[in-house]
Amino acid sequence: MPRLATAGDLAPTGRLRAAFLGTNPVQARVDPKTGEVTGPIADLVRELAQRLKVPFTLIPAPNAQGVIAHVQGGTADLGFLAYEEARAREVEFAGPFAVMYNTHLVRADSPLRSVEDADRDGITIGAVRAQTQEIYLSANLKRARVQMLESQPSQAELERLLAGRELDAIAQNTQRAAEAVAAAGTRVPLRALTGSYVAVEQSFVVKKGDTANAAMLDRFVDELRASGFIRASLDRAQLTSVGVAPARRK
Repeated sequence: MPRLATAGDLAPTGRLRAAFLGTNPVQARVDPKTGEVTGPIADLVRELAQRLKVPFTLIPAPNAQGVIAHVQGGTADLGFLAYEEARAREVEFAGPFAVMYNTHLVRADSPLRSVEDADRDGITIGAVRAQTQEIYLSANLKRARVQMLESQPSQAELERLLAGRELDAIAQNTQRAAEAVAAAGTRVPLRALTGSYVAVEQSFVVKKGDTANAAMLDRFVDELRASGFIRASLDRAQLTSVGVAPARRK
């Protein structure tokens, strides 16, 4: 069996550095007071670092381009992203570990019920520029209009945009939408539409062309998937709206 990467392969500085989306609960959560990172990517990187016998550092990035910049620039040895064709031209995807589903957040009194309902004349859907949801909706909506948001709105901003009827819906991954509904409570009643308009794999990424380390990460994740490690990690993080990704086809 081909060997797993050595510390020199994946962590040439002697420390494994991993960049991730700091505001995406599907990947991890960052404690605002302590900075502690918990969730699937923390578990994956910790396990990988233990096998390589090196320490590790987790680097929160504000968006996908930030993760790509870390990987391309050598300030991170690997990263984590949702798969997109355009991103795959910039970095090498490997080791898919989770499936992220996507929906829309709406006011509780919205006439929209399912994600299919949202694609109709007169509907404006907010989506963060260059995120999975915006990329998909901009390419696939036929009648509804996408309004670009430049960054992920805070909870207060989500509530303001929907309660003030500036937007009819806001595109979110299903986990994030569920957490926003719970956080809003009765203050500004919200709900998530049923269904998912696109399911996207969350994966490791390394520098473009680094197929050797990509193959090693595929084997690493295959082992953790088969052992139940990934499912247990998702459950510990209470990611009830996230699935385990299937193995890549060889």
